[in-house]
Amino acid sequence: MRADGAEVSWDAAKSKWLVRITSGEEVIRRHCDAPKGADENSLRAAVQKTLADEGYEADPARILINEK
Repeated sequence: MRADGAEVSWDAAKSKWLVRITSGEEVIRRHCDAPKGADENSLRAAVQKTLADEGYEADPARILINEK
């Protein structure tokens, strides 16, 4: 299936990166174990892996990285 988009942001409460996959009105949230100081390419790869694990694919241009 094709996801509408994906976003990754740091979840300070869990000390892990949180990936949000959106497909229509559905939002899937998954944590990944990338280190806090991971670079953008590593985070994009982690998001792509999470998408694949959930049975989705997405345009890489629609992956947002929120490093706040």
